[in-house]
Amino acid sequence: MHKTRLEAFSDGVLAIILTIMVLELKVPHGANFAALWPLVPVFLSYVLSFVYVGIYWNNHHHLLSGTRQVSGGVLWANLHLLFWLSLIPFATGWMGENHFAPATLAVYGGILLGSAVAYAILQNCIIAVNGGPTSPLARAVGRDWKGKLSPVLYLVGIAGSFWLPWLAGACYVFVALMWLVPDRRIERTLLTTPQD
Repeated sequence: MHKTRLEAFSDGVLAIILTIMVLELKVPHGANFAALWPLVPVFLSYVLSFVYVGIYWNNHHHLLSGTRQVSGGVLWANLHLLFWLSLIPFATGWMGENHFAPATLAVYGGILLGSAVAYAILQNCIIAVNGGPTSPLARAVGRDWKGKLSPVLYLVGIAGSFWLPWLAGACYVFVALMWLVPDRRIERTLLTTPQD
């Protein structure tokens, strides 16, 4: 099977996710800057979630650029990832509307954790179908320290959300910043490795 439909479908779902999130930003009832103040938590949660969805879109694109073929398992693993990402607008709205209350931070972290695990499963499925551990894609992914550290930080954030909500927020922002720095592993490896 070819990857074209998987890429197109994924791009469409991610575009819808971003659209749903922006529709949650309500117009204030006032014509001055003070009317914007109550929307700050909603806007901050939107920005963080926009960054996360953008990171997943970017990494998904890079992952598929090193993919020659997909299997039924890859399709299901991709749907699993899209399921978790589709929950981000709900958690974003809930967290922003409730000013980062502990339960909302924990649920947001749980969705981020689910997304990270789903991405790792997708990555492993794609590598298995495209040559296994000796494939150029497997070499590009390497030890994937960011992929291993992220779930640990999400768990710290989830646990800390009830005692130190600022710690949960700091963990989620730190992971986003960590992934926001461009990672050129796949580009570098695939550019230096002849493709079929």
